[in-house]
Amino acid sequence: MSSRPELQAPPEIFYNNDEARKYTSSSRIAEIQTKLSERAMELLALPDDGVPRLLLDIGCGSGLSGETITENGHQWIGLDISHSMLNVALEKEVEGDLLLGDMGQGLGLRPGVIDGAISISAVQWLCNADKSSHEPRLRLKTFFGSLYRCLARGARAVLQVYPENLAQRELILSYSMRAGFAGGVVVDYPHSTKKRKEYLVLTCGPPSLSTAVPNGKGEDGESSSDDESSGDEETQMVCISDRHRPRKKQKINKKGKGREWVLRKKEQMRRKGNAVPPDTKYTARKRKARF
Repeated sequence: MSSRPELQAPPEIFYNNDEARKYTSSSRIAEIQTKLSERAMELLALPDDGVPRLLLDIGCGSGLSGETITENGHQWIGLDISHSMLNVALEKEVEGDLLLGDMGQGLGLRPGVIDGAISISAVQWLCNADKSSHEPRLRLKTFFGSLYRCLARGARAVLQVYPENLAQRELILSYSMRAGFAGGVVVDYPHSTKKRKEYLVLTCGPPSLSTAVPNGKGEDGESSSDDESSGDEETQMVCISDRHRPRKKQKINKKGKGREWVLRKKEQMRRKGNAVPPDTKYTARKRKARF
């Protein structure tokens, strides 16, 4: 069986009461989550003016990443699909407000109220169809669309992800760009198997100097340059230019859809019991440029 939890069971089932307490009580997991959260807050690049911001923690779990937000002096709202994880967070009396919900169905927050968002090891769950009604592309579209709407103009979202492969990373990135975000992927320690971490750094709004993607950290803890991280396709940094991919050309029949095709479709609709206008000599006739 795969060690990736998202391939074993849906999150609300995988993180049951036992797994939620085991996850939260592990000092190793707590240390990893703290480091990831601190790095996400660094990439969020909030103004250092002492003014508390309202942040969104997507897939907050038991509140480990929320504690980092609190330590940085900000208020936060946490969203998670696991009831057991949220119960543990309530027992810990975390500072943030907690919401039980599925991010794949939208965040359900008012437009422009969130000053920034982070997510630790959660968004890749959307790439799996846990139910027959789940379509990963539609769920990603819904999630990123609702995230874009609830963020204030110019606000950032930093989503730490564990994509299963390059195709899954590109799928997540492409739907974030379609929602209107500018940004790309920051890869820390790109040449390390264990320490490699990927962050999707997104800005609400069109590309500008302020939406430039930060550099990832190298093996020595310092920012790695473009030359260091461009060794192969797996470790390249994805830039803003990826937003402007040429659209696929639609195949257009020069003759168009003729009368026979229209009559056949209308007959199919009648068999289904739909109300269809009667056939006349004007059916499928092309209108003139000036009507």
